[in-house]
Amino acid sequence: MATVPLFTQFPCKTLNPSSSNTKHQSKSPILLPINSINRRSEIGVSVHRPDFKIRATDIDDEWGQDGVERVFASSSTVSVADKAIESVEETERLKRSLADSLYGTDRGLSVSSDTRAEISELITQLESKNPTPAPNEALFLLNGKWILAYTSFVGLFPLLSRRIEPLVKVDEISQTIDSDSFTVQNSVRFAGPFSTTSFSTNAKFEIRSPKRVQIKFEQGVIGTPQLTDSIEIPESVEVLGQKIDLNPIKGLLTSVQDTASSVARTISNQPPLKFSLPSDNTQSWLLTTYLDKDLRISRGDGGSVYVLIKEGSSLLNP
Repeated sequence: MATVPLFTQFPCKTLNPSSSNTKHQSKSPILLPINSINRRSEIGVSVHRPDFKIRATDIDDEWGQDGVERVFASSSTVSVADKAIESVEETERLKRSLADSLYGTDRGLSVSSDTRAEISELITQLESKNPTPAPNEALFLLNGKWILAYTSFVGLFPLLSRRIEPLVKVDEISQTIDSDSFTVQNSVRFAGPFSTTSFSTNAKFEIRSPKRVQIKFEQGVIGTPQLTDSIEIPESVEVLGQKIDLNPIKGLLTSVQDTASSVARTISNQPPLKFSLPSDNTQSWLLTTYLDKDLRISRGDGGSVYVLIKEGSSLLNP
């Protein structure tokens, strides 16, 4: 081989461990060819070359593998947090847009087809972002008084009609839920020129699924009229499209007002009238498709939708 002549050109001595002159021989120079460093020499001498291994953990003091993992984990956490914040902000924007769209619709009675389509689209988008997928497992959010802001249930439209205004009008429609007793009260408050009164139905509800409840109405309640704090007699009223001036008879109306106020005070001290509801058509179901601390969207029989806002929420303010 080509390496043999090269190897024979270098002087070397064979080491003999049993020699008595070991100490002297150990000081003798040992010269090895360059190309034989990585293998055992034929002269019986082994030369060990240290292994050098570089690992990421060797630099842990400054960055290291653990540090790299921490950087990636931190970046991932920030990314998830940013997405969560964006989702919450988008949901809040949709809620405000829905509340603005409902303004002036008289709970769905007076709404154009375009506005109704816009409301329907906003409701669908909010339902897709429902932060409470199982509302019936978060009954603390359902608790309290909810004000009806919009409905597509045509059965309520005759009640919401303004045909008898300004004498009497629907002032508020609400639903109060008590999850401790599993009761729900639907209430309609009427406002007249001298007092307000209400009609309510009391019901029990049963949980049928994480989103659905079955409601059974048991009792009707006619509230006693409450005297209006300030009574203003209008200058004119419109009856069946004809405007009637009330100024000529304002004195007489003032006398009637005083008499009505006295009667209202007497009636207000009476307990509400309660009566049992007939068993026919006293059950219904309700599916909650969106729920948070401010807003609740429910769907009922016939595909009807209800948008309710928690009493005291800023969404009630236009």
